[in-house]
Amino acid sequence: MHPQTLPAFEPQGSLYDLQPVGATPKTTTANHQKKSMPTSTADLGAPGAPPSACFTDLPPGEYAALLGLDWGETSHALALAPRGVQAPAEELVIEHCAETLHGWLDQLGERFGHQPVAVALEASKGAVVAALLEHPWLVIYPIHPATSRRFSTAFTPSRAKDDGPDARILLELLQCHRARLRALVPQEPQTRRVALLAEARRKLVDRRTLLTNQLQSLLKNYYPQALQLTGDSLSCALSLDFLERWPELVVLQQSRPQTLRTFYYRHRVRREESILARLALQQSARPLSSDRALIEVSILQLRALLAEVRTLNSHLAKMEEAIAGAFAAHPDASFFRELPGAGKAMAPRLCVLFGADRRRWASAGELQKYYGIAPVIEKSGRQHRVHWRWNAPVFARQTLVEWAGLSVKACPWAKAYYLQQKQRQMGHSAILRSLAFKWLRVLWRCWMDGKPYDDALYLNTLKKRNAPLLAFLPTT
Repeated sequence: MHPQTLPAFEPQGSLYDLQPVGATPKTTTANHQKKSMPTSTADLGAPGAPPSACFTDLPPGEYAALLGLDWGETSHALALAPRGVQAPAEELVIEHCAETLHGWLDQLGERFGHQPVAVALEASKGAVVAALLEHPWLVIYPIHPATSRRFSTAFTPSRAKDDGPDARILLELLQCHRARLRALVPQEPQTRRVALLAEARRKLVDRRTLLTNQLQSLLKNYYPQALQLTGDSLSCALSLDFLERWPELVVLQQSRPQTLRTFYYRHRVRREESILARLALQQSARPLSSDRALIEVSILQLRALLAEVRTLNSHLAKMEEAIAGAFAAHPDASFFRELPGAGKAMAPRLCVLFGADRRRWASAGELQKYYGIAPVIEKSGRQHRVHWRWNAPVFARQTLVEWAGLSVKACPWAKAYYLQQKQRQMGHSAILRSLAFKWLRVLWRCWMDGKPYDDALYLNTLKKRNAPLLAFLPTT
């Protein structure tokens, strides 16, 4: 192996983008804690494992050993190559359980004096990564599954696959192409907490959306009038209370109009036109079906769905309270809270994308590429094609595109940009991705300088440059 330089703090782009060709990483020598070597060699499970030796200081960017780890639900295949050993890689399989994994890693640490060991695996989060992070002397290199798969098929046209060879492939990527890989840098504790809470909230919201879609489908089958009588959101208190009290049209029509009017007033529906329209529908509506079997079974299903939605609503409220507390404790909370269109749900999600450490992102381009906002150009002969990035963190890209759409309503130049691109016949989604691209460049500069975003300052910059965008700004 040729000596390679390890960047002091690589950006979090390891899984989705290889290091740009020609990039000049910063070099530094990490001060790793050195421990005395054990008097006896622990059995690491690999036959013929060489005994431990007294290690001297490693050159910058080098490791005491390289490890390829092909993880699985029940077992993990490993391929280990100690530094300076010319013998074939040691291979073994260990059971997937916390005791076995940590026990093996403890032995590995003792064997190599707790000096840095590089680990390559096809993951950047999950149970195995969480376990590896418990051992600070391990340096994790996440490998995108597509990278290892294409690397393996390049030399295996038959497409034969096995966990052992997969571990060797990961090890070979570390041995031969480490300069093009990026080490995983864990987020700061404050950012990580906000990130986990934001993702958990999104999962609850998605589950609630699934339930409300099922609720809508059910009502269309036996009680379609309820969709007009409850409004747009089936997860709000008005809809849930309405359907709980009047689960079918016959029961609704037995109620007096004044009872229904009082119900709407209590749920803050005060527009007289809206109330009169709903009262008229109550009197004139006809049941879609008189089949009691269908109606009674549907009512049972309805009550089950209502109970689930209510439960999710209560847990979502607790989750949002936890997010608010965690976000308030983040050192950059005020910066993201003041961004145009970033409310209590979007501001924490944007904060997670940047983090608090200014060394994480060396340029706005790294953010744009990693989060899948920057397009990809493919050239071959006379062909030239531009398309979006296939592999990117879905939730992060969704956050940026959603916020770009919200900023159009809250930021003058963002709205002007949207109108400009619309005039050029660009589609809605493409415009929002393009707007997110511009926003990342602006936010990265403000974030790096530690200055809050200022709409007026950016508009003045556009005026100094006489940008074509000015023609689409609203006249005052």
